[in-house]
Amino acid sequence: MPAQNHISKLTLTNFRNYAALTIDLAPGAVVFSGDNGAGKTNLLEAISFLTPGRGLRRAPYADVAREGGDGGFALHARLDGPDGQVEIGTGISGGDTAGEGGRRVRINGASARSAEDMLEWLRVVWLTPAMDALFTGPAADRRRFLDRLVLAIDPGHGQRANDYEKAMRGRNRLLTESSRDDRWFDAIETQMAETGVAIAAARAEMVRLLAAMIDRLPDTGPFPQADIGLSGELEAEIAVAPAVDVEERFRRTLAEGRERDRAAGRTLDGPHRSDLVVRHRPKAMPAELCSTGEQKALLVGIVLSHARLTGEMSGMTPILLLDEIAAHLDSGRRAALFSILEELNCQAFMTGTDAALFSSLQGRAQFLTVDHGTVGPTEDP
Repeated sequence: MPAQNHISKLTLTNFRNYAALTIDLAPGAVVFSGDNGAGKTNLLEAISFLTPGRGLRRAPYADVAREGGDGGFALHARLDGPDGQVEIGTGISGGDTAGEGGRRVRINGASARSAEDMLEWLRVVWLTPAMDALFTGPAADRRRFLDRLVLAIDPGHGQRANDYEKAMRGRNRLLTESSRDDRWFDAIETQMAETGVAIAAARAEMVRLLAAMIDRLPDTGPFPQADIGLSGELEAEIAVAPAVDVEERFRRTLAEGRERDRAAGRTLDGPHRSDLVVRHRPKAMPAELCSTGEQKALLVGIVLSHARLTGEMSGMTPILLLDEIAAHLDSGRRAALFSILEELNCQAFMTGTDAALFSSLQGRAQFLTVDHGTVGPTEDP
C-alpha cells in the first residue's frame, strides 16, 4: 500500500470568503459540514490549488481573491508524508491575475520553477457536483476531466497540453489573418504534431491503465464497472502505428487542411477534438443514457479507481476532494464509499450540509463545522 501524504495544516489569506484562517487537519477522512454558502467548497478549492491549474472551479484569479481584499490571495499547506514535512505556499500578489503564469509557488521557502513542481510532493483528485453532467455535457468537459486524470500520474502532461494549445492558437491566428507564410505554418504544425501525438499517447495509456484498474472492481459492487475508451483519430492511430509515423501523418493532415481550416477559422483536426467514451458495463449502455443515479455511481467508481491507480503509479496516496458526495448516494453506497476510502489509505475531504450523513464515520474522521469564514469542531453528528 502506498505511503499516505496528508495535509496537517492549512492556512488561507484573502481566499474567497476567508480573510485569514488556519486549521489543523488529521489524516484520513475530514468532513466539512455547514449551510449552503458557508464556504465548504471554498476550502476544497483552496486545496485544489496545491496542484497545477486553476483549481476545481477553474475560476479566474480575480474571482478567487477575497472581495474587499487587495486583489491577491495566499495559501499555505504543511504536508506530512513518508519523507517528512514539506511546506507548500502559493498565491498571487494584488492585481496580478493575468493567468497561470502569475501564480507563484514556494516549496520549503524556495521559489519553484512552475506549479508542476508541486506534483513531486502530492497529487490531488476531485469530484464535484458540477461533474455530474460529465457524460451528457460537451466533449470539452470530458477531455478536461481525462487530462486531469493523466496529470495525476504523468506530471509532464500539463506542459505538453499548454504547448499544444499555444501552437494551435498561433496557427488559428495565421488562419484568421489569411496568412500564406508556409514557413510559419510548417514550423507550427510540426510542433502541433509532436505535442499532439504525445498528448494522444498519454491519454491512451491512461485509459489502458485505468480500464485495467476498473476491471478489479467487484462485478456486483455499489459502483458499477465502466467500459472506457477514446474517440479520436490520433488515439486510434497511436494504438497501431509508431508515434513517429503518426506524427508525420498528422503534420501532413494539418498542412493539407489549411484551406478548409481557413474557411472555418480554426483547426479542425487534433487531440482537441477527441472524446472520452464511457459505457455502463453491467447494463451494456452508454453512460449518457443511464439514469442520474447510475451516472453518479459510474463517475464515483472511475474516480476511486483512478485514485488507486495514482497511488500505485506515483508511490503516494492522492488527496481526494469529494464535494457534496453523500447527498446523492444512498446509505449502502455511502457505507461502501467510506470503506473504500479507508482501504485507499488516503486523506479525503468531504463536504455536506448535514453532518449526520457521515455519522457512520464517527470516531474514524475529523468533523469540522464551517460557518461563514470560521471553521471549528463539529458536535457529535
